[in-house]
Amino acid sequence: METGLLDAFSQEYKKLLENELKSLVEKLNAPSIIKESMIYSLEAGGKRIRPLLLFATMDAFGLDPRKGLLAAAAIEMIHTYSLIHDDLPSMDNDDLRRGKPTNHKVFGDAIAILAGDALLTYSFEVMGNIPNENAAPETKLKLTVEMAKAAGTEGMVGGQVADMEGEKKALSLEELEYIHIHKTGKLLRFSVLAGAILAGAKHCQIEDLSAFAHHLGLAFQIQDDILDVVGNEHLIGKPVGSDTTNQKSTYPQLLSLDGARDALQMQINLSKEYLEKTGLNTKLLMEITDLVASRDH
Repeated sequence: METGLLDAFSQEYKKLLENELKSLVEKLNAPSIIKESMIYSLEAGGKRIRPLLLFATMDAFGLDPRKGLLAAAAIEMIHTYSLIHDDLPSMDNDDLRRGKPTNHKVFGDAIAILAGDALLTYSFEVMGNIPNENAAPETKLKLTVEMAKAAGTEGMVGGQVADMEGEKKALSLEELEYIHIHKTGKLLRFSVLAGAILAGAKHCQIEDLSAFAHHLGLAFQIQDDILDVVGNEHLIGKPVGSDTTNQKSTYPQLLSLDGARDALQMQINLSKEYLEKTGLNTKLLMEITDLVASRDH
């Protein structure tokens, strides 16, 4: 595959990932209803930005991205579990996700909660089952520990708690960034780092890629906030203005819409600066960065 052709790369690896995700769940010896619920949300679509970041990072090192397929599946399971739980009535209380009824609207709250739990726990089993020829045992251990950090109390869960506590409050920009660095950014960052770890990256490359992913995660969330104001509901797959309805602080609210767009461009520029420092073939990662900045859903 020629690097730089993001559309072709994305189509190839999204298809591989989606086939793998369905196969992994179908082979479980478990009640059919829980497997149906898990697959329902895994197949809801989406950009698959986290797996694509992992695959593109491996490609930047000249490594076959297929060797990261199980790691990518594990990450997407964690992301999907978080969406199922975010949509619950006790959290964001959303009826639509990517244009489809949310999991709890189809399967009920209890099964939706358990489907999220199942995806989270299964992700660690999947990561641990990467063949030894693709990742040595110590590499799998490192991946598992870093994934737990990214998804847990010091990462996504902590960010979600801060997000809930910040509702109906006027947050500072620093407080808002804390939420998004943890709620969204930590798992995005891990997606890049997982690709680098699988590729045996040097310490300096890990540092630059980590900084790249940090700024990309902030850019991703700023664009989310912008789209909640000016986005197309049909393309986004859920109602716009939900942040206002839930009385959440956002970048447009704190900085104005133009100010949020300026902040987005600053984070994109910083992302690219750190990518250039790696000395790798980062064309695909550059194109993903541009996609994050220009996406409409």
